[in-house]
Amino acid sequence: MLINVINPATEMVVAELPSTQDPSALYHKLRTRQPDWALTPLPERLAIVEKFYHLLDSEKEALALTLTHETGKPLWQAFNELKGARERIEFFLEKSAAYLAEETVFDGEWTEKIVYEPLGVIGNISAWNYPYLVGLNVFVPALIAGNAVAYKPSEFALMTGLKIKELWDKAGLPEGIFEVFVGDKEIGKKILNLPLDGFYFTGSYQTGKFIHEQTAQYLVPTQLELGGKDPIYVSQYNNDIQKVAEAVADGAFYNNGQSCCAVERIYVHKDVYDEFLESFVETVRNFRVGNPMLEDTYIGPLTREAQLDVMESQLADAIRKGAKIQCGGQRVKGKGYFFEPTVLTNVNHEMLLMKEETFGPMIGVQSVESKDEALKLMQDTVYGLTAGVYTNDQQEAEDVLKHINCGSVYLNCCDRVNARLPWSGRGHSGLGYTLSHLGIRAFVQPKAYHLKSPL
Repeated sequence: MLINVINPATEMVVAELPSTQDPSALYHKLRTRQPDWALTPLPERLAIVEKFYHLLDSEKEALALTLTHETGKPLWQAFNELKGARERIEFFLEKSAAYLAEETVFDGEWTEKIVYEPLGVIGNISAWNYPYLVGLNVFVPALIAGNAVAYKPSEFALMTGLKIKELWDKAGLPEGIFEVFVGDKEIGKKILNLPLDGFYFTGSYQTGKFIHEQTAQYLVPTQLELGGKDPIYVSQYNNDIQKVAEAVADGAFYNNGQSCCAVERIYVHKDVYDEFLESFVETVRNFRVGNPMLEDTYIGPLTREAQLDVMESQLADAIRKGAKIQCGGQRVKGKGYFFEPTVLTNVNHEMLLMKEETFGPMIGVQSVESKDEALKLMQDTVYGLTAGVYTNDQQEAEDVLKHINCGSVYLNCCDRVNARLPWSGRGHSGLGYTLSHLGIRAFVQPKAYHLKSPL
């Protein structure tokens, strides 16, 4: 079966790719080759990853162009993603040896040590919004640790997924250690029927819940990086509200709002609400919408046409319940899956816009009476990915952030991920960890050695 790859900016078919016909055959190749890869000395495995790292730079023009053609991401943002990918790989290259080394925890009459062994063959069902960043969070540390990887890129980033496979081949990764499963959700379901040693998924809560149910039978690690409805509180204690508004707008609309950790709800103290809103709306109105190939384009098309309907549904619900449009509010006429960057006020938690993930260029801004009201609203969610506070008052920030039930919290920043810190979610935002030392050890299993001196 052929899968059409559609450019979301033009709605033109840019490639026709054959789907994987026999996932079981690819799995058996991975299962057969993985033991030899696990026995390959760690320095040799790291050397291959380093070659991959350099290829991301030497071939960045072609890689960025492919990414833009199939996801609609503005080209300059595609280059940013590749740069960010290399920065994360640097962390894994620098830190993996230390976190994978065996540890002697007692040495006397008994020698007691912990040895970290690879899981085996793991499945990585990845996402389209940041295919390099999201993918390498899993497959790079998994390969370094000695695992083989069954990699399923999103059907909306298939060309990029195949490019990643090409880079691994060029880097010298042995055949049968990283295999790409090409297809839609039906191929994904077939992967779930394979007896893998770990499952790692990035995507929606609904799909993540289904995957967790399906993989429970195997009793192996299952990690789920899911969505968010990430809030920001803007306190009255800020020196420069305009700069805060500009930073929050970037956090909400970068990559067209198609980020798990994008700002999706904004709560502003009443004393600075009008000033913030004026600067925020002005910033958003100045975001250029259009051809993602142009350097000054900030908002490209949505990657998935279906998300336009989601946004229109949330918008209609909000308007019906009293929200007011400050800018945007409709699809852009003509070819492509474009939606105007949209800001709504008079919003409340009776509206889908403030409760359900939007994953697009639309956001609500709500005035609050106090920090305590902001905290109550920020906590009113089933998600728990990120949350942030903009304030000059350190104590105020700590009072809010320590009570937020989520994996990452921000002070005077937002929409940020760094490889030194674990990336995790709570509630409907997921299970498990990537990045940091936790994200390296997510792909190994400890073995305890109890070694006694001869009697």
